Amino acid sequence: MAISQSEDIVEALWYSAPGAADLREESLPPPGEGDVRIRALFGAVSRGTEALVLAGRVPPSEFERMRAPFMAGHFPFPVKYGYATVGRVENGADDLIGRTVFSLYPHQSYFNIPASAALVLPENLPPQRAVLAANMETALNAVWDAAPGPGDRIAIVGAGVVGALVAYLCGRLPGAEVTLVDINPARAELARTLGVHFATPGTADRDCDVVVHASGNPAGLDTAIGLAGQEATVLELSWYGDAPVTLALGGAFHSRRLRLISSQVGQIAPSHRPRWTYRRRLAAALAMLADSRLDALLTSPVMFKDLPRRLPDILAPGSGVLCQLIAYP
Repeated sequence: MAISQSEDIVEALWYSAPGAADLREESLPPPGEGDVRIRALFGAVSRGTEALVLAGRVPPSEFERMRAPFMAGHFPFPVKYGYATVGRVENGADDLIGRTVFSLYPHQSYFNIPASAALVLPENLPPQRAVLAANMETALNAVWDAAPGPGDRIAIVGAGVVGALVAYLCGRLPGAEVTLVDINPARAELARTLGVHFATPGTADRDCDVVVHASGNPAGLDTAIGLAGQEATVLELSWYGDAPVTLALGGAFHSRRLRLISSQVGQIAPSHRPRWTYRRRLAAALAMLADSRLDALLTSPVMFKDLPRRLPDILAPGSGVLCQLIAYP
């Protein structure tokens, strides 16, 4: 696609109605002062969040807080939503032209963003794996919030992408005993690849120092509470949209003095907020992806033109998809 001084026509994915998405043509003006033009190479579908967006299950109270950095439209529909794109800079700042960058941009073939919103990939990070940056940023923030330490017994309930990345980060703590817990026994191979233990809910060790819940299912949160030891922290990473959640807080919940806290990537964890910027956190997440074992989280790419047709199956419960890679022509 030639870069000209006139408007160009590009394609973007829009969530248009419950269960429906389509590609729409848009006019893209030349990049403005301080902007760069990026040609998308790879993207990723964030299964948990985008499944709720596709279903129209973002509650009205969260319409503004749920807006992604470069989202267009308005909840519930139509919205151009997404936040994981890797591309090549084709016009703009001279020092960025030809560089491969990550940006928190929705699913779109070409786009303009401020140069400050484009993070150059580390030399040792393949562009396909770099699409995990937003998920790794969420996992990093969660680890800051949960504050596990060396030697701790740590359980992560839910072996989706974010849960697996939390387990991966915790597994690098000296002497930590880290277990990835999931109802799907096939996730044991993923746990082995990431260098942590695996257990189903019924076989997981209890009396944990820190438990992180990331399954997206209220039953998983009950499991997480059951695995926590005396005065332990249970961190809730799942977001349920507009679905009510029933939680068993009877029994020994109070007598064990458990601490149930939430984590969300929209704000930097309080422990790091005085010193860290969002850009620094995202850059750190990119650097942490320089490990080929993390390729186990990526699913074979779907072509961008086929994404609207494939999305319902990709986002369906039980699809088995971890991180759905998107390939642009």
